[in-house]
Amino acid sequence: MFSDLRDFLSALEERGWLARVREPLSPELEIPEVLRQVMYARGPAVLFESVRGFPGWRVVGNLFGSLERIRLALGVERLEDVGRRLLAPLASPPPLTLTEKFKAAADLFELGKYAPRLVRGGPVKEVVEERPNLLSIPAFKTWPKDAGRYITYGLLVTRREGVTNIGVYRIQVVNESEAIVHAMVHKRAAELFGQSSGCVEAAIVIGGDPALLLSGMMPTPYPLDEYLFAGVLRGGGVEVTRGVATDLYIPARAEAVVEGCIDVGDLRKEGPFGDHYGVYDPGGLYPVFKARAILRREDPIYYGTVVGKPPLEDAYMGKAVERIFLPILQFLLPEVVDLNLPEYGLFQGVAVVSIRKRYPGHGKKVMFALWGLGHMMSLTKIIIVVDHDVNVHDFNEVLFALAQRVDPQRDVVVVPGAHVDVLDTGSPIPGYGSKLGIDATRKLPEEYGGRPWPEEVAPDPEVAKRVRDVVAEVLGRVASRV
Repeated sequence: MFSDLRDFLSALEERGWLARVREPLSPELEIPEVLRQVMYARGPAVLFESVRGFPGWRVVGNLFGSLERIRLALGVERLEDVGRRLLAPLASPPPLTLTEKFKAAADLFELGKYAPRLVRGGPVKEVVEERPNLLSIPAFKTWPKDAGRYITYGLLVTRREGVTNIGVYRIQVVNESEAIVHAMVHKRAAELFGQSSGCVEAAIVIGGDPALLLSGMMPTPYPLDEYLFAGVLRGGGVEVTRGVATDLYIPARAEAVVEGCIDVGDLRKEGPFGDHYGVYDPGGLYPVFKARAILRREDPIYYGTVVGKPPLEDAYMGKAVERIFLPILQFLLPEVVDLNLPEYGLFQGVAVVSIRKRYPGHGKKVMFALWGLGHMMSLTKIIIVVDHDVNVHDFNEVLFALAQRVDPQRDVVVVPGAHVDVLDTGSPIPGYGSKLGIDATRKLPEEYGGRPWPEEVAPDPEVAKRVRDVVAEVLGRVASRV
């Protein structure tokens, strides 16, 4: 469990997973270009020690550009273990006896250790700027035709009916005191803004412990408090302190926090912005954040990410979501065996899921159940369902299942008039298009014209065992020649 960003950077450096750049570089195009090229080369995290035009700041990027770094950030060998932590209090049957009730109370107490911990101060309050200047933050201009500089990985903190929401939204800096928040319609903050009037208190968090940073991009369902969820991710409660310009609780060990409010009645044109689909998203009308104060450390570190055609840092974040939420998906749909959100599938573009099939139409039942789940799977455009013995992470096996087991008329489902990712370039209207489901499972007689599925070929096990030494000798000869 890392206390803050600096603690994590030290751990990365000890393992040789952090590179330092001392040459002065600008956050406009230069630093993002370095990060992008390093990400495409699957390189280390990078700490820029001299940021041109922004004295006192350093910049770090590519923190989560490998699953090894994400596992280190969360302190686990298997990311699925994090999902099981969250699931544990829900997975037990209802308590009936007195002993079971005591155990259930103990389980709830165990979950309480992940709750946020209130402290009076914290490093984030080392400097308080009551006349905030957003232009003093080294936010990135990632692509030449972006509308301006963007805070690309700020954690937007809001509160709804006492429940804290933390999400990652691209935030376009407009001037010293204003920025536009790209809160897409399916996000929790957008729902809050739609139900509110006036200026909703909000804070933009820059930097923090790695588990908190990762929690911001996780599809956490309302009404689960996201500080609690972040605590589950990191294995212990997040230290929070009360803001100085809002009534919000903010991370006490963040690098910087901009406090203010979001004027839901002040909508302005945001974008264009080069997004992860590899094109410039034209943007739209979104609400304006109005800064009231900046809290920061004396020597803050700005964490930002860059997006574009995969595989960049967000591809690994998507894989982390896949692994962490797999146990929860299996809890809701016990027939699910495994899940693959491929890095070139743009996270919400393509999903491959394997199931233990039990009855006719089971494959279609699963694809519709997945689309019916919350933010995690509801935006997925294409779902391919395969049998339990297909390795969903091996696309040759998936292609074989598609070629061998699919009749397009019977097994392909097109869902018109569906909600899709607002950024999806393939849909005719932003946020509104269609979905595709493919049932690539072996067919039961009811699905196969009354016939049984053909018997699949398999070698005689005795013969295979008998010739094993001959095969090894043949392969050994080939290897020696190579």
